[in-house]
Amino acid sequence: MPLWSRDDFLAAISGNVRGDVSNHVTGISIDSREINDGDAFFAIQGDNFDGHDFAERAIEAGAAIAICQIGRFEEGSGPFPRLEVVDVLGALEGLGEASRARVKGIVIAVTGSVGKTSTKEALRIAFRTFGEVHASIASFNNHWGVPLSLARMPADVATGIFEVGMNHPGEISPLTKMIRPDIAIITNVEAVHMEAFNNVLGIAAAKAEIFEGLESGGAAILNRDNKYFSYLSEIAEEKSAKIVSFGENKQADIRIEDLILKPDCSVVKARIFETKLTYKINAPGRHMAMNSLAVLAAVHVAGKDLARAALALAEWAPPIGRGSRHEFQLGSETLTLIDESYNANPASMRAAILTLGQSDVTAGGRRIAVLGDMLELGEQSGALHAGLSEAIANAGIDLVFTAGTDMESLYDALPSLLRGGHEVDAAALAKSLPKKIGPGDVVMVKGSNGSRMMDVVAAIESWLRGN
Repeated sequence: MPLWSRDDFLAAISGNVRGDVSNHVTGISIDSREINDGDAFFAIQGDNFDGHDFAERAIEAGAAIAICQIGRFEEGSGPFPRLEVVDVLGALEGLGEASRARVKGIVIAVTGSVGKTSTKEALRIAFRTFGEVHASIASFNNHWGVPLSLARMPADVATGIFEVGMNHPGEISPLTKMIRPDIAIITNVEAVHMEAFNNVLGIAAAKAEIFEGLESGGAAILNRDNKYFSYLSEIAEEKSAKIVSFGENKQADIRIEDLILKPDCSVVKARIFETKLTYKINAPGRHMAMNSLAVLAAVHVAGKDLARAALALAEWAPPIGRGSRHEFQLGSETLTLIDESYNANPASMRAAILTLGQSDVTAGGRRIAVLGDMLELGEQSGALHAGLSEAIANAGIDLVFTAGTDMESLYDALPSLLRGGHEVDAAALAKSLPKKIGPGDVVMVKGSNGSRMMDVVAAIESWLRGN
């Protein structure tokens, strides 16, 4: 079935049609390099590019129609089919809203300071056992990613799952009003994006904006262990939401009763209201187990089979850059590389450090943390970086390498025995680090995306493959 019929597509977007438009649209794209036959190409104006420069190329690649701003092309220019609108992003938002309006299935929105993407992926795995699932890809969670993900949602899905992010106050509100979730999940509230906030309470208030779009009778799934649980609950209750809590707290509706943490997986014994479940997730770490509770809370709220969902979670593994593990043969021993390079903040750093500390190493092997700057922490950045020294000491890490101006604060705070080396940036560390690791080591690389620690991961992998 086509994603959109011509009539429904044009009804959702107010504009002027130029040229011949096909009877249906098979997909939605904002990247002319990734066009499939029959796609609608939205010529979004980005920070570093203008989609209008690629509109004709998109048509040549097989797009059925290009959505462009009025006046960008002369009346007789180019025989390519297009829909001319006042605001291209606004048109995408309108299509996203029309997509949400036609869906009869369950819609879930996920936000939080840490764990949004991994929880979204776990929800995708759990809910696909009950029917077709549509979920935002990668971290499409901002002002263009959310409407794009909505517009791509087929009308007949059983479950729609959307990630919602923010860097500043007021960003979640318009997104959740487009999504109109039946279930809203806040994984946690931590000190992230502090440049835009006076304190962590401000972050909690920004995360609570997700309830502004919650459908009547909807549910709010909240972390009972988080210090802002009561604050978030009060705001959710003002929206007449049903509160469902998860965590290790004895009062949590969905709680961990026992947790077996292994180097490459976790076994969770949980109570979901009055139901007891034991299940395995293919991801190590207490934080991953906590995220799985939020998933089962959503399954419970949706009235689905908990046992089937818990069984499906055995397939859930961390994606690239978010805790994925890779083993390389190095001589007679194995070196394990844990890729956490996609993003970082104080809470996720502590979780990754704890997980590294729980990793098994062979005789002579070391647990090595390779850390890059955590960005957007404002005036508290130095203290928040240095504050990781206690977590490192308590986790039993053997050696630490750091890169970046802010990470120098941590390096200086570490005992001399733990200092492996500090470099000015990831590029320099990528050159110096590989020859300092060896057989039996477990190496975890983590930093904010902008710190480019993925380059360090690539350098280690290249060196290992050459040995």
